[in-house]
Amino acid sequence: MTNHEKRKKIIPWIDPEERVTVHFLDEKDLNAEVTGTTEELVDLSIETKAPHITQRISVPLRITEVSEDLGHYTRDPERPLKHRRLMLIVDEKRPPVIY
Repeated sequence: MTNHEKRKKIIPWIDPEERVTVHFLDEKDLNAEVTGTTEELVDLSIETKAPHITQRISVPLRITEVSEDLGHYTRDPERPLKHRRLMLIVDEKRPPVIY
């Protein structure tokens, strides 16, 4: 899948009310918000173990696989319920969280 095709699948998920699933090589099933995307990067705000603190990172699309997570559903009550959500699989370890 090209970066352009990945971006087309990611853009509808840029919504502060929705979450996506993110897998890194060393951590799985993380909840994140997609905050933006370009032809080269996807910007994420990943939930951390500390309440109300998120990790903001930009991940290159070239090392990211785009898929669907059938184990989660959408959460925005203003939209029709979907029984799946976007899943991003990143081919590197998660960057350290700095509090």
